[in-house]
Amino acid sequence: MAVTLTSADSALKTYYIDAVAEQIKISNPFLAAIKQSSDDVWGKEVKKLAVYGVNGGIGAGTEEGALPASAGNNYTEMVTVLKNLYGTIEISDKAVRASAVSAGAFVNLLNAEMEGLIRAGSFNFSRMLFGDGSGKLATITDVTSGVITVDSVKNLETGMVIDVRTPVGVAVAAGTAKRVLGINRSAKTLSIEGITAETQGISKNMIITLQGSYNNEITGLKAIFDTTKDLYGLTRADNEWLNPYINSAVGALTEDAIQEAIDDIEERSGGTVNFILCSRDVRRILQKLLSAGKRFTDTAELAGGYKAITYNGIPVVADRFCPEGTMYLLNTDDFTLHQLCDWQWLTGDDGRVLKQVAGKPVYTATLVKYADLMCARPCGQGMLSGITGQEDADGTDGGETA
Repeated sequence: MAVTLTSADSALKTYYIDAVAEQIKISNPFLAAIKQSSDDVWGKEVKKLAVYGVNGGIGAGTEEGALPASAGNNYTEMVTVLKNLYGTIEISDKAVRASAVSAGAFVNLLNAEMEGLIRAGSFNFSRMLFGDGSGKLATITDVTSGVITVDSVKNLETGMVIDVRTPVGVAVAAGTAKRVLGINRSAKTLSIEGITAETQGISKNMIITLQGSYNNEITGLKAIFDTTKDLYGLTRADNEWLNPYINSAVGALTEDAIQEAIDDIEERSGGTVNFILCSRDVRRILQKLLSAGKRFTDTAELAGGYKAITYNGIPVVADRFCPEGTMYLLNTDDFTLHQLCDWQWLTGDDGRVLKQVAGKPVYTATLVKYADLMCARPCGQGMLSGITGQEDADGTDGGETA
């Protein structure tokens, strides 16, 4: 059967959409562990009623004395704006016509495009989970003869389309919608499309963001643990329960440091730490710590088919986007990815997914999801950072560094 744009359109709407949504959902162990819901979505916003403290209507008394006065739950409203998340594929008219006589060839073409979209979507969604919503990928530390050096390449990949902005977020004309052509990870340098000299207005201390994404990404862990800024429309100074546990100068990692943090979190919040996220260097440090104590390291199978080591029964997951020397102690039950809908195709008035780009022999299709991440109990989360290693039995540093 000959392939047409109509049949391709139908395939994208029926076969591919569910596969894309599921693959992105399970692309990250933390994302796979939290619930996704359309509850508490009101128009363009998420408005969640949060309960903090305890009900005050409890008391003890005499046999004939007065009953306790009622004092119900403490409520407040947490508000965040749904973020607009997009992913676009592009197919040339020439490619469509070349494979029109072979359904198999066209399926291969669509498969390649969708697999690329899934990889990019999974990469960026996982990255956003650790961000603060700003979309910042890196800070420029030097520009010499068109070679840009950055403080970290953790959030960058070849092929990404990025914007260069001033430290306060103003877009630089010469650095807008430019593609990353290459990355030297050991030197932390980038080759960017069209950037050939430092005279183009790009300089040290400027920031790199994903194209069009500045201040438009989901509210990730960095925002939850940045206690210098308000959260979900609430002032932290007036809402102590918005402040998570933070130890930013751990140094040599010990089991006491981990357990002390867990105990403090659970005592303050009444919840339970059930998920540990860390950088890969910290996972190596933890494994060395447990093996030095001749502790048997169990493994757990998580949602999405992931396997993880455990610490006292709590799964420990290492993630490439977690800052080095950092361990998050989380209760996944407190997190929800609130969404207006799951991933869907943008359609025109005619209901079509594939649309021709004006003036070009190219067809595009765009996925969209309107969502944001919210933590209902920030005080039930914790972060250990500044982890540099663990002490050996003789009290010296174990040698593993971040």
